[in-house]
Amino acid sequence: MTDLVIAHLYPDLLRTYGDRGNVVALSRRAEWRGFSVRVEEVCLGEPLPPDANIVLLGGGTDNVQSIIGRDVASRAVEVRAAVARGAVVLGICGGYQLLGRSYVLPDGGVVQGLGVLDVETRASRDRLVGRVRGDATLWGRSFELVGFENHGGRTTVGPAAEPLAHVPRRHGNNGRDHGEGASQGGVLGTYLHGPVLAINPELTDAILARALVTLTGGEELEPLDEILERRAHDGMARRARDDRRPARRRRFAVAGIMAVVVVATLGAPEAFERREDGDSGGRLGFGSLVHEVHVERSA
Repeated sequence: MTDLVIAHLYPDLLRTYGDRGNVVALSRRAEWRGFSVRVEEVCLGEPLPPDANIVLLGGGTDNVQSIIGRDVASRAVEVRAAVARGAVVLGICGGYQLLGRSYVLPDGGVVQGLGVLDVETRASRDRLVGRVRGDATLWGRSFELVGFENHGGRTTVGPAAEPLAHVPRRHGNNGRDHGEGASQGGVLGTYLHGPVLAINPELTDAILARALVTLTGGEELEPLDEILERRAHDGMARRARDDRRPARRRRFAVAGIMAVVVVATLGAPEAFERREDGDSGGRLGFGSLVHEVHVERSA
């Protein structure tokens, strides 16, 4: 009997962002620990394997989601049965939207989802694009989550689910509430690509640990030598931080310009201000302000 069975739903259609890489990440990290793995590709009209431990839905365009919409809705019973027997269901981008109750398309059409995740999504004209770094919480584990988002949908998380991660400086689900992705029991979704599992080993191992719990008894998985995965993860996290710098530098440049205006308007003596921290040095001159702005911009 195979230890881990991964059902890859619609691999010929939901494949926009290299989602086979997520299947590979799951397979290899299980195999490196001595577990046997079988990957089943499930296309339109084909049933899920009854022994699936993980069900994966990748990303796809609005057009693809319209094509598979009816087939997706017809799978609600079998997917719910998989969740009930302990399987983990993961949806990425378009797959994440399909795990929810519905996705409203740009033309007003509605794609009915599986309804296994308490989220709803509505298409928008503008896309949310950029590198993401967030703080994730999943099944009692906390870790840094990184990836790349590129989606037009705006997803609202309902009370039965909770955000997968908090992203203070990126768009996430809808660009408003700083949430990214969602989880509900053994079901989770995210907008992040990368592929997301290849560059987030903590997330991958959390999924594997839950999917293999009947074999491991809940014991922690054996640690792996993951220097390459960590390097990829840290590189994405660093780039996500670097993406903020141009805006930050512009803010300090504006501060410098405002200081010039103040001096020009009031004259140099009046532009000096007493420090608020009680420093006996007493005053902060315009020259010091320019120096601080320069240091900040050069950081």
